Amino acid sequence: MKTTLVIGASTNTERYSNKCIKLLTEHKIKTYAIGNKAGTAYTVKIETGFPHYTDINTVAIYLSAKNQQAYYNYVISLQPQRILFPPGTENHEFEIKARANGIITEQACPLVMLNVGTY
Repeated sequence: MKTTLVIGASTNTERYSNKCIKLLTEHKIKTYAIGNKAGTAYTVKIETGFPHYTDINTVAIYLSAKNQQAYYNYVISLQPQRILFPPGTENHEFEIKARANGIITEQACPLVMLNVGTY
């Protein structure tokens, strides 16, 4: 499976970003995570800042549109194949920028996609 970066990651098991990390690891998908606080979610280290990754296929964003702005250039620089915007994170401005850089965008929930086999 292809590598996923979860942005907006949390150690709080009630947060959807945490549930996403859990499902990704259960599906044996290599996962990286970035949050505003360092920590660990399941076996995944949550980093802060803008770590350098070279093998990202999918970025799943768990931030409001306003909080995504700081990540626009960073995410585009990672050259992922796609960006997933779960419900509540939709961001038309970011989608336009991503598509202009050849990145597929989807307004879709990674949790549902993983559970129904469309990830």
